[in-house]
Amino acid sequence: MSPRPRSRTVDTATLDLFDERPGDDSPGGEPPGDDSLGAVPPDTNEVLALLRRWADAGLLRRLDAALASFVAGQDAQAGPASLVAAALLAQMEGRGHSCLPLAPLAGNPNDVLAWPAEALPAQQALWQMLPARLSGWVAALGASPVVRVIGDAGQDGGEDLGQPLVLAGADGPAPLLYLRRYWDYERAVATHVIQRTAAQAVAGQPLDEALARHWLDRLFPPAAEGGPVDWQKLACALALRGRLSVITGGPGTGKTYTAARLLALLFATAPDAGQLRVALAAPTGKAAARLKQSIDGALLQLQGSMGGEIDLAGLVQRMGAARTLHSMLGARPDTRHWGFHAGRQLDVDVLIVDEASMVHLEMMAALLEALPAGARLVLLGDKDQLASVEAGAVLGDLCRDAQAGRYLRDTLDYALRVAGQAVPPQFAAPVGDRPPALAQHTVMLRESRRFGGPIGQLARAVNAGHAAQAQALLDAGTQGGTHSELWERQGGGVQAVTELAVRGRGGLASYALYARALQNRPAADGGYEAAHRAWVVDVLQAFERFRLLCAVREGDWGVSGLNRAVEQALEAQGAIRRSGEWYAGRPVMVTRNDAQLGVFNGDIGIALPGGAQGGSHGGAQGGPQGGPGQPLRVYFLQGDELRSVGVSRLAHVETAFAMTVHKSQGSEFEHTALVLPSRGGSVLGRELVYTGITRARQAFSLFSEVPGLLASAVGSPTQRASGLLRWLQD
Repeated sequence: MSPRPRSRTVDTATLDLFDERPGDDSPGGEPPGDDSLGAVPPDTNEVLALLRRWADAGLLRRLDAALASFVAGQDAQAGPASLVAAALLAQMEGRGHSCLPLAPLAGNPNDVLAWPAEALPAQQALWQMLPARLSGWVAALGASPVVRVIGDAGQDGGEDLGQPLVLAGADGPAPLLYLRRYWDYERAVATHVIQRTAAQAVAGQPLDEALARHWLDRLFPPAAEGGPVDWQKLACALALRGRLSVITGGPGTGKTYTAARLLALLFATAPDAGQLRVALAAPTGKAAARLKQSIDGALLQLQGSMGGEIDLAGLVQRMGAARTLHSMLGARPDTRHWGFHAGRQLDVDVLIVDEASMVHLEMMAALLEALPAGARLVLLGDKDQLASVEAGAVLGDLCRDAQAGRYLRDTLDYALRVAGQAVPPQFAAPVGDRPPALAQHTVMLRESRRFGGPIGQLARAVNAGHAAQAQALLDAGTQGGTHSELWERQGGGVQAVTELAVRGRGGLASYALYARALQNRPAADGGYEAAHRAWVVDVLQAFERFRLLCAVREGDWGVSGLNRAVEQALEAQGAIRRSGEWYAGRPVMVTRNDAQLGVFNGDIGIALPGGAQGGSHGGAQGGPQGGPGQPLRVYFLQGDELRSVGVSRLAHVETAFAMTVHKSQGSEFEHTALVLPSRGGSVLGRELVYTGITRARQAFSLFSEVPGLLASAVGSPTQRASGLLRWLQD
């Protein structure tokens, strides 16, 4: 048989379709039985028809089946293995994975598919006609003209013709199939990380260790002989040595406290400190505002304690406002292209990014491309939180060695010499171990200074996978009464959730505070503008004290159902009056970036009547009325800055009494209520529960209708498929 020709060009424009995010185009409904899904057909058209039936059944998205159709259109000889692999690859990307591991397809495919039990007969019927060995999958994909094949050691199996799929590690035990752009993103991140961790912090300027030791001892309390490691001090010391630092830790471990001292340290040791260009960024506007507030406060406090030896107040002024990553990188509407990139890089010497767990693979690649080679990047985040909504789990991958440390002898000697920190032997790399260079630039903060109560204990139990301990903590809190820091309600339906949301429990924060603030609108008389502004701020701050968090978007127990239920309950109380989509008091979340309006995905605002002239605090006029002659405007509060936008200009928003746990990242509330869905599923895992718990500062409530659902979630850690760790070892 003659070899199959390889096409010279591929219609990659079709792949622009595959930009959907998890949950998009996912039809509901129960999967039909095995008869409907059918036995495996012998030809391409019937394979594609089967995949479409699976999409109709909710086992795949229609988008997933469309990628298989695309592959069939580009490769006339594509067999069932290639088509099924393409559909599963698209599905994996939609679930947040950056690639499809092939090994499970020849072993236990349900490890990849995560389909419900009723769909297993259909899966087994198909797998009888697919390769039983990994080599068969690799051979089928490797023969396709739409797949670029790359060996385990990076050897290219042929000319790069722009193939839309990449099979990496084809000759190794764990090959990975990628959409081309995710392969490019992952390799770009790995390349930049390797380069940054290998480079000297300042080219041609060896670190002045004596100066570093002097300032570290000024910024941190002296180490007690034989005392525990000061991980914050160690993080600052290690950050001096390179151009990339990763600082991870749970709530209250002092990530931003450490970052502020690192800035002071860099400022004190830089030969041209007055010219140091520092920028702060985070994935969301709220997280950016919190970062700026925390850093500024810590630096100004240091300014006083250090007797004016270094001008930290001047540094605060020069830094300017923290920005969202979208804004900083110059996001453009309706395009993946950024305003800043390798050819037009950011004007910055030090960049600190908070809530890095929310940074998806594509954005991390864009950030690293846009950052000058000589600039320092400091990533802050909790590695145990939910990964980004979009594909990738970059912080989790970068922090894979954070718990163990894996510090080399050179690093341990440096830590003792410069920071006075004797790192215990259990954090040293074993003899003969070859940890990635990144491990020497990563520090996990291990002591929580404000999260040691019941909420912190619950979070740690969940994070450790100790379901029984977590349940015991909740039971003890519930028995203590409605005022307890921890409280659980099993049963009671949606009514129990809305009752807590609008009335609260034991005097704890709820939407009752927001409802009362709404009623305090000032009269339109002298001094109205100032009174109106104060009222708007009061409403926004009252709303931010409590939040309902959901695991899913749809259904009675999801965001959409609970938003409707809370609206109805508040309207029944007379707190709000709805006369359409927009009404005074409607809280909304922005769902799409709009740089022109200055609003970004995840921003929370509240629709309220404008000032005395029909609008105030900037923005455009127009839209539904909030009172006689006063159009509604949506007000956003970031730090001390109050902004507003006319409601007619906000097309991409959704009501925000309830929000997903994903969307809550970067935020904290006095009281958080986590609502588990009416049934389990792949979305409900340990990281989701942990993230929901750690959004609460003073009180946490849990609602569950299904016994055992919490234990199931705690016992189900999420692991996203990725090759980043492998490429970092290159």
